[in-house]
Amino acid sequence: MNQNDLTALKNWFEAYCASFSTPVAEDQRNITVKQDHTREVCKNAVRIARELRLDRERSLLAEAIALFHDVGRFSQYRQYKTFDDSLSVNHAALGAKILLENDVLRDLPKNDQDMVLRSVTLHNVFALPEGLDESSLLFARLVRDADKLDILRVVIEYFGLDAGSRAEAVALGLPDAPGYSPAVLASLKRGEMARKADLATWNDLKLLQLAWLYDLNFTASLRMATERDYIQKLAAMLPRNEEIAHVVDLVRVFVRGKLNTC
Repeated sequence: MNQNDLTALKNWFEAYCASFSTPVAEDQRNITVKQDHTREVCKNAVRIARELRLDRERSLLAEAIALFHDVGRFSQYRQYKTFDDSLSVNHAALGAKILLENDVLRDLPKNDQDMVLRSVTLHNVFALPEGLDESSLLFARLVRDADKLDILRVVIEYFGLDAGSRAEAVALGLPDAPGYSPAVLASLKRGEMARKADLATWNDLKLLQLAWLYDLNFTASLRMATERDYIQKLAAMLPRNEEIAHVVDLVRVFVRGKLNTC
């Protein structure tokens, strides 16, 4: 894979996104948030690849995977008006299907085509399957980190906007209700990611984002999350009580410990 290949893929992606433009303001906000998200995930992937000292070819491949990781979101939103896979369709599998049906990867070497499709398909699973080869594991972890880092940004920005400016699909239809799920809190206490099935309120979504820091794979990713002050920004949006303060502190200690041992 070379720079010309990546440029051609970026051109296809921009044209594909443009085909979903709409005069309906709420729908356009949700489409735009995914376009912007994709661009930021690409930037994250490029930085992680650089800090991992990947060679030029693998760095370009990482960026191509990031470019297409959410390509299924646009069709998903148009048909179902949601980004919640449980209420619609697995957007990762849909994305791989779109790439195949449109023969988007036809000019890439076969190994690169397979890696893009595999990484796109795996980017949203709760946990990666056992038995992945070294390269598949590298690219799957890289795009998952790049994705999580920017979803943290998207969610934090969402809760800072007034109602008329929000891309409402970001909140997955959850209500702005007080309280939070004991199951989500328990996951954080165990040092584990929370499950979407346990989400009941906006506070649960914020806690789920906080728990994602447990699943970042690379030192570069943890460093980026720290530079962007994501833990404090999420903590400032959560109820102020002892049990919330406790789990926030657990995440801080975890991240600090991982960075100090690298």
